[in-house]
Amino acid sequence: MSVITSFNSKRREKQIQHERKLLREVSIKMLQESVRKHFGQIKIQGGVFMQQGFDEACFDVAVEAYLLGGKLSKFGYSGETLEEVQKRCNPEMKHYIDTLYNFWLYWSELGVSNTVDESFYYSCEHFVETWWSEGYQNGIKRHKLRMH
Repeated sequence: MSVITSFNSKRREKQIQHERKLLREVSIKMLQESVRKHFGQIKIQGGVFMQQGFDEACFDVAVEAYLLGGKLSKFGYSGETLEEVQKRCNPEMKHYIDTLYNFWLYWSELGVSNTVDESFYYSCEHFVETWWSEGYQNGIKRHKLRMH
């Protein structure tokens, strides 16, 4: 007698397997350096203990953006331009940028002037786009090497 499995469970298994393969190329050190590069030392309410929590929040957003880029790299490999692929994921990217910006805005000691807030939004945008493109490039590479 055979076991009946659903399409959704098989698709989820395949997605998890693909994400694990993509994440092998990312290290905590890379994430930490990226956070320091994009955000520097921003003053956090609560001191050093809270800083670690914010780093982890940035890591979460970076990993999600990275996986999104890796997932959509199949469209770039099949012939779509980078701009077309980016249009496919604009809502998700906007959500990641807004989430990170609002998180930092709530817990940081920014909020002094709107120009600081606006420049910080651009930093969040660049951070998310950097990790998206990193995942996209690694996904394209994996498709070319037939490692997907």
